[in-house]
Amino acid sequence: MHDFDLAALLPRLLGALGDTALMVAVSFLAAAIIGILLGLVLYATRRGNLAQNRVVSAVLNFIVNIVRPVPFIILAVSIIPLTRLIIGTSIGPLAATVPLTIVASVAIARVAESNLVAVDPGTVEAGTAMGASPARVLFTIVIPEALGPLTLGLTYIFVALIDATAVAGAIGGGGLGYLALTYGYQHFDWFTVLVVVVLLIVIVQLVQALGNTIAKKVMHQ
Repeated sequence: MHDFDLAALLPRLLGALGDTALMVAVSFLAAAIIGILLGLVLYATRRGNLAQNRVVSAVLNFIVNIVRPVPFIILAVSIIPLTRLIIGTSIGPLAATVPLTIVASVAIARVAESNLVAVDPGTVEAGTAMGASPARVLFTIVIPEALGPLTLGLTYIFVALIDATAVAGAIGGGGLGYLALTYGYQHFDWFTVLVVVVLLIVIVQLVQALGNTIAKKVMHQ
């Protein structure tokens, strides 16, 4: 492949692309559910909010603050026993979704919380004054108001997951990162590295454009 033979590289490239797509799709869907729910609880249990609870808020913030500063590759290695327990192996794209989901969940939780906090308190107070329950205020007023910025935040996390899958390739996760490192860098095949980099740039640009479009439509509504 050192002679810039794209046809010879294509089968490996498509396989790696499929592995990356699997890692990103599974981890993003799982993290979106976990992270948004966690963000809702973080928001609602803050002091002075709809369901303020100092204990729950403190515990959740403690957990999130422990996970967030840890570099992804260190987290992935440190939870290998958990990954084996859940998936049955610590190697491969499916195994990589465990640490990816954990990292993305706490990131989405913070993104969701920050966007919910930014909602005008007057709107929340008006809903409460009209007799709406905390749950109704949260799901019919707060979330719709924060949906546009939240969409942009989720787009950012999606792009960050694509970046993280490249790191996952270094510890046996497979995907485009593994292809660039193993068949490119380690074999001094810079054509493979270049193709992977260009492909990642294209994917990120498309994802960002799609996220921006969806966010604009949501905010205009």
